[in-house]
Amino acid sequence: MSDFATDPADFAAARVLVVGDVMLDRFVYGGVERISPEAPIPVMQIEREIAMPGGAGNVARNLAALGAKVALFGLVGDDVAADQLNEALALEPGIEAQLVVDETWHTIEKTRFIGSRQQLLRVDRESRGKPSDDAVDALIKAALEALADNAVLVLSDYAKGAVGDRVIAKLIKAATKAGKPVLVDPKGSDYRRYKGATLVTPNRAEAALATGESCADDASAVAAARKLVAEAGIANVLVTRGSAGMTLVQGQEAPLHLQAEAREVFDVSGAGDTVVATIAAALAVGRSLPQAARLANAAAGIVVAKIGTAVVHPAELRLALHMPDPHGIEIKIATPQQAVERVALWRSHGERVGFTNGVFDLLHPGHLALLSEVRAQCDRLIVAINSDASVKKLKGDSRPVQDERHRAQVLAALTLVDMVIVFADDTPIPLLGLLKPDLLVKGGDYSVDQVVGADVVRAYGGEVKVSRHVAGQSTTATIKKLQS
Repeated sequence: MSDFATDPADFAAARVLVVGDVMLDRFVYGGVERISPEAPIPVMQIEREIAMPGGAGNVARNLAALGAKVALFGLVGDDVAADQLNEALALEPGIEAQLVVDETWHTIEKTRFIGSRQQLLRVDRESRGKPSDDAVDALIKAALEALADNAVLVLSDYAKGAVGDRVIAKLIKAATKAGKPVLVDPKGSDYRRYKGATLVTPNRAEAALATGESCADDASAVAAARKLVAEAGIANVLVTRGSAGMTLVQGQEAPLHLQAEAREVFDVSGAGDTVVATIAAALAVGRSLPQAARLANAAAGIVVAKIGTAVVHPAELRLALHMPDPHGIEIKIATPQQAVERVALWRSHGERVGFTNGVFDLLHPGHLALLSEVRAQCDRLIVAINSDASVKKLKGDSRPVQDERHRAQVLAALTLVDMVIVFADDTPIPLLGLLKPDLLVKGGDYSVDQVVGADVVRAYGGEVKVSRHVAGQSTTATIKKLQS
């Protein structure tokens, strides 16, 4: 990584247009403890369900997670899944979605059942036929109008019908005329339909299908890429090769081989979306294609260690690139969505998750006693702190002494703490319902029944405790002592 410098924070200036097959991804998680007496199949006890944008929607999610602004266009049916997809997209900051409704169409749904860390079944619902001409015309018109406001065009082709030949030809022609890069996540065996694209990003199997080359080693991956450049009229090709890394071919230039950076591969779902999104964001802020590919390689190494169609955040990418924050402080400070991803990963390793919350204004021995006690009872400790606004509501305008960012940084610097979240609600109850920690502990001299959120945690089978009270230790007392 030493041959270039880039900061993922720059992605805030990126404007990217994504057109493609949008989907609703459902993940149903549960435990498997027995085999059905009706057939030799596992019986899964459902514990939780998650629905999120998939396909082109996941490309948009990855772009937004990096800080880019995204215009997303695709086709949906007139159905409940479309409503749920629109609702999910509305919760994603940075994404402006315009999904064209085709009454002859069924919104694409993929439901994955995951039990005991293993995917047991996937159920797909989608239309078999082609979308209506009117819907395709409306999609093209809307996308062309949005092109002027975006620096890069991404065509996310899952071969589901939204990105047909007519859509591809018109959008590539318009983007090329405007001097804007076109990135394609391709499908099928005939890449001539992507003629004029700046970059296509097939995986190893896709490149082999399109060219007849095995892509089993560097030489055959390069041969496949050069064949696509020569025969399909594509400027550049990036072959993603799983554990073998990536191979970038730019015309007749020397190929660039990037070694895989994943330390642990848990789930490759959506990794291709992360790659094309990262490259698009990087090109949109003026990075070269090799720089963009290196960033994408690092991002892919992060996302495959997560569960489901996950995303990569700037702090994670900075850490992977060995950028500032050598002590890992910033990576510990998470948004609620980032926290969901990390908790899911911890649980996949069988780790027990503990949770405590408070203001943590001026750290004192009482705080350390609480954190030590909780950490001794779990494998991972989450500390949720009140936002500045909520602290003022609780304790008055003179508090907090330290703002939320500095309070979070101090806690994140402790080896006892694995994650810090700032929450704006009056209580941590919404966060508890989202993360479902195994253990909730509060410090103080009151009973377990008085702990805010105790009923929520107990309802899903979690444990609630009160830590021992350290007499004479409080932030209020410390402030009074300083003022005396």
